Amino acid sequence: MLIKDVRVSVHRFKNAVPLINKPIEDDFRIICEIETDEGHVGIGMASRFLWHGVAAVVANHLGPAVIGMDPRDLEKIHARLQPLISERGAMTGINLAGLSCIDLALWDIIGKASGRTVAQLLGGAKDYADAYVTYGFAAFETEHLIEMARILIGRGHTRLKMLVGTARGLVEDARRVAAVREAIGEDILLAVDANEGLRPEEALRIAKMIEPYNIAWFEDPLNRVDARDLGNLRKRTSIPLSAGQMDGHSLRFREWVEHDAIDIFMPNSMYNGGMTETRRVAHLSQIYNKPLSDAGGGGVWCLHHVAGFRNGTLAEIHLGTEQVEEQMFVDPPRAVNGRVAIPDAPGFGVTLNKDMLKETLVTA
Repeated sequence: MLIKDVRVSVHRFKNAVPLINKPIEDDFRIICEIETDEGHVGIGMASRFLWHGVAAVVANHLGPAVIGMDPRDLEKIHARLQPLISERGAMTGINLAGLSCIDLALWDIIGKASGRTVAQLLGGAKDYADAYVTYGFAAFETEHLIEMARILIGRGHTRLKMLVGTARGLVEDARRVAAVREAIGEDILLAVDANEGLRPEEALRIAKMIEPYNIAWFEDPLNRVDARDLGNLRKRTSIPLSAGQMDGHSLRFREWVEHDAIDIFMPNSMYNGGMTETRRVAHLSQIYNKPLSDAGGGGVWCLHHVAGFRNGTLAEIHLGTEQVEEQMFVDPPRAVNGRVAIPDAPGFGVTLNKDMLKETLVTA
């Protein structure tokens, strides 16, 4: 089985904050399709940032380099691609996003060729993942946060995440957390996410304000999630810290571990170089006895690693990503009572909605 074609396209989807119908943002996806001489077509993807640049990297550099290679030879393929992505030093940003597109498509092919899901290829710990919902957007007023939380709980969800470090200010953010906790009670898991938006002193200040509200984790609390600062924060708060959605390659996680800075591993295969890199991160999380979760709107691409590994805990349902996947796929996986089943079909188990992709196609 050999790779005979690599195709890449950019698509723009629309989504909105529920209840208030405010656009979240223009949501771009870079979709890569790799076809083999045996007729298997694998799907890979990256998201949101520098979309034309990522597509150009795939089309002009990475795609041509893998033509004629066996998609199952992942180490051989990565050995060929690494010098193209970064001749020296660590690979980051657009480099890894381009690699993610290619690598995820390869895993999809390997699954389809073997008749197994990606979760099974990773170890098959479970055929599902329990999920949390990222819903607490800054655009919501406090009453919307409470109303939406109750709607989600009514749908069977018991794990919620909301944003802090917003333009509303730390004191108001803390008040919003308190209001949500009071409204939903103690039995519902509640986490917070600062999207790398706070200085160390700000992160510590709000952590102390919200510690009484039984916060499950504080995600990406600091600018650039600096390992030293994150380690210092972890020593001074009782809230577990998580990171990894945007630059979560294995060297970054090793740095966090070495600084005793992280409680929960949250890699995202759309940004870190793909499922091959996430597998390295997952093994590191097992070595250090840390839970393996998901963040960053990874959707179906991250669902599989949470299900595949024994220490996989929670997959993310992001209300924006959920809307995109409803448009992108013919029959995307959906949560039932807070749990998402791995699709029965091999690979990632999803089929692109070709009609919608025509409508959402972005041209240069």
